[in-house]
Amino acid sequence: MLVVVDEAQLFAPAVAGEVSDEARKLSLAAMTNLMCRGRKRGLAGLIATQPLAKLAKNIAAEAANFLMGRTFLDIDMARAADLLGMERRQAEVFRDLDRGLSRRPMNVRIGPTETHSRHASPRLMPLPEVRMDGARDIILAAPPPETNRPARRPSTGIASQLMAAKEITPETIEQPLTAEQQLELRQQLDRILGAILAEPDADFRPVGILYQEFAVRCRIEGLGSAAPNLSMFRRMLTCAKAGLSANTEADGPWKEVSGRADLLPEDMQGVFLMIAHAARENLPCPSDMTIARVYGTHSIRRARRALAYIEDQGLLVSQLDGMGRRTVTLVEPAWTTAPSDPSGVEVANESCGL
Repeated sequence: MLVVVDEAQLFAPAVAGEVSDEARKLSLAAMTNLMCRGRKRGLAGLIATQPLAKLAKNIAAEAANFLMGRTFLDIDMARAADLLGMERRQAEVFRDLDRGLSRRPMNVRIGPTETHSRHASPRLMPLPEVRMDGARDIILAAPPPETNRPARRPSTGIASQLMAAKEITPETIEQPLTAEQQLELRQQLDRILGAILAEPDADFRPVGILYQEFAVRCRIEGLGSAAPNLSMFRRMLTCAKAGLSANTEADGPWKEVSGRADLLPEDMQGVFLMIAHAARENLPCPSDMTIARVYGTHSIRRARRALAYIEDQGLLVSQLDGMGRRTVTLVEPAWTTAPSDPSGVEVANESCGL
């Protein structure tokens, strides 16, 4: 992604200006991270400034290419000469630039643009010329008779009029889906969601981005208004990460577990449901790596803090045996997972269907 910062001297000033020191430090740190460490995050910084001397040196020094125009101030010419590795006495060439583009300092002249933005700012236009002949007669003319106004009816007939209009006006009533249609629709939605979660790093992408892709695929499949909204998608995503199917959600004991999961934040509900699924099936306890992935993070510490938070809410109890294996027991209902190594990966992933 190309990040363009215009008037860069305002965000990375060489010396303190009108803003406070704290604001200057935060802005300068952000610009430094963009130019120094933005490459590993896929960001390419492009900065533009007029007074080159007012720009911080550590920001300008990270740029690989420089495009400089004609300048006259001696301090700006000296700064440009330092960036290009020129001697101070050669800085006068910036006053007489000509055409050219090379790895060495060459003269470049920018001509007029050939294309223009379609979203140009509005311009003031003169009012249209209007002839004033007959304007007095038009203004002082009597209003036309109100021929289209319906006759006044007694107030007692308003309800009957509304009911009659409702009977005349055809309304489109959506027929409820049958059980087979609902099952087919849920299978189609699960298939779309499964294809999205099968993509690399899908577990670590924001929910809003996943929902946009989900909505686009639903429109491609022709679902239209049958596509779930964002809140329903969050629930589907939580259950999918926990390895739950539609049949499992409709089960009686799972309704109570789902209700207790609503007590947690949305990003932790998938972790609780995944552990509950493993506990009911008496599968090995999910590892820290699996919990972190369902939680949407790469940090093992954050995964452990999430598990500790759920335990503090009184929803489960986590224990370690003498061999260092972890066992998690749900408070209600009393489901317990099989012991497993918290640092394991393969067993937890296979057991939870992730």
